[in-house]
Amino acid sequence: MINLSTGAFYERSSTQIGSLRARAENLQKQIGTGERLEKSSDDPVAAARLRMLDREERISSVDARSSEAVENNLQFADQALTQVGSLINRAREIALQAASATTSDEQRLAIATELDGLRTTLLGLANGRNASGHALFGGQASGDAYHVDAATGTAIYVGTASLDAVEIGEGQTIKPGNTGPEVFGFVNAAGAQSDIFAELSALSTALRGGGQSAIDAARDGLGMLDTGLDKVLTAQTVVGSRLAWVEVMGERRVDNLERIKDERSSVGGADLAVTMTRMQEMLTVLEASQASFVRLANLNLFSMLR
Repeated sequence: MINLSTGAFYERSSTQIGSLRARAENLQKQIGTGERLEKSSDDPVAAARLRMLDREERISSVDARSSEAVENNLQFADQALTQVGSLINRAREIALQAASATTSDEQRLAIATELDGLRTTLLGLANGRNASGHALFGGQASGDAYHVDAATGTAIYVGTASLDAVEIGEGQTIKPGNTGPEVFGFVNAAGAQSDIFAELSALSTALRGGGQSAIDAARDGLGMLDTGLDKVLTAQTVVGSRLAWVEVMGERRVDNLERIKDERSSVGGADLAVTMTRMQEMLTVLEASQASFVRLANLNLFSMLR
């Protein structure tokens, strides 16, 4: 009977001291990690909310990657459109020269040659690639946006008619670029659907013919080039507004991540001041329990029982 009481005393004391030590270690861990929950059962409601915050953070990370890709593609498009605008402006300058009665047919021939070069450069920009390796102005097409017919020299749009929008967060979507017709296509003076490539080619051909017809073609070409430039400037404005919206969404995403961080700290974070105070109290109780156990274990009665 006495042996059972002695064994029970040691077992109970060992269990109590072990429990106190485990609680002290848990508090120490909370101080080190800044988290007060070790397992979901510690606070099921808080644990559930933390899981929701983790999900929001993962979704935000995916949206951030999508936004970065969209932003890169739009920046590529913006740079290309700037160059396109400069080339069309140059075409207008030399078309203005060709429209002058003081310009000779020989000079118009040189202007026609330069227009051909500008057209080739424009086609190169139209077939430029974005960050994903797709044609900048080809829609969803993976190859070139425009194909030049070997027999006629005509530039033919071979991209897709539209471009899929990309999710950038909070249910917001944005198109990462423009299709070729949205940038280079327009209705010409005859009321027919055309593009800058066909009009430059026609102007070059007319200038090579010389005479009054060449002068008239150059004067008509000025209006065509103005229309083409307006179309490019409109496309650039659209791209700029999309870039601005991507930036706004990025700022909102940063704010949301800060909100998640603060809420995570509030829901599952350990209050360091309170936790350190509790740990000090726990250590004091643990030391007292250990000292009490040693004193009781060394009483004469227990010595005699042993």
